[in-house]
Amino acid sequence: MAQAHEARDRLLAAHPGLAVEIVPVLASGDKVQDRALAEIGGKALWTKELDAWLLAGEIDFAVHSAKDVETVRPAEIAIAAVLPRADVRDVLIGADSLAALPAGARIGTSAPRRAAQALHTRPDCQIVLFRGNVATRLAKLEAGEADATLLAAAGLERLGQSEVGTPLDPHVWLPAPGQGCIAIECRARDSATAALLAGIDHAPSHAALIAERGLLAALGGNCHSPIATLTEPDGPALTLHAALFSPDGADKVIGSARIEPGDTEGPTRLARELLDRASPAIRQYFTG
Repeated sequence: MAQAHEARDRLLAAHPGLAVEIVPVLASGDKVQDRALAEIGGKALWTKELDAWLLAGEIDFAVHSAKDVETVRPAEIAIAAVLPRADVRDVLIGADSLAALPAGARIGTSAPRRAAQALHTRPDCQIVLFRGNVATRLAKLEAGEADATLLAAAGLERLGQSEVGTPLDPHVWLPAPGQGCIAIECRARDSATAALLAGIDHAPSHAALIAERGLLAALGGNCHSPIATLTEPDGPALTLHAALFSPDGADKVIGSARIEPGDTEGPTRLARELLDRASPAIRQYFTG
């Protein structure tokens, strides 16, 4: 909802006098919180209700956390705008650093990427399932269900809780693809809505998101595939960094590529290069 309000505020600033109504939709991902997403349908649990409303014409556009939007989308739906990217970092809550956690500490997360990175750094630790919104996960931590957890800095910032926890260096602990991006989708043939949304599109953030999603598509990853990315401006181009892990964190492969403007094949080349160097323990979680 914080993201929806940000999108509405930006639209009203760009188009004075425009009427924008926020329509809350309860997603399946909010209804089932006792199992990992990969076990109950993956990222589509965050989009399928909104997709249905959008295609039925009940809403004109949908606001998503980009990292929760599945890579393959319906042809009838298009990403029309990406808002200026927020802080991409993960935040560790419960300790000043992963190294400061006691031996055998329990780390609460439901994200394969976070679990794999944590176990790569601290193989002695245990991963316990943490699902729910920010308040729910912080309450679980306070209740002692885990010794530490990881949250997106962008989400904490949007909720006015940017002082919580310790941000992790994104060059060492790479974020999730799309992290910090708010993606706005509309019907692909709805040119009027697309034109309105173009007024709040942030081109650099949009380009970075498309590069990261292109890498995901070329890798053929899914909700079980631990992948981390970081995209940085490099003059007129972008540098895309990526890391693939085995779920237990034991194996890791990293690589980078400079993506020139208009180079739609750059992410694909990086994906192939990563998979060529990846161990079988990693490759089995990707179909690229």
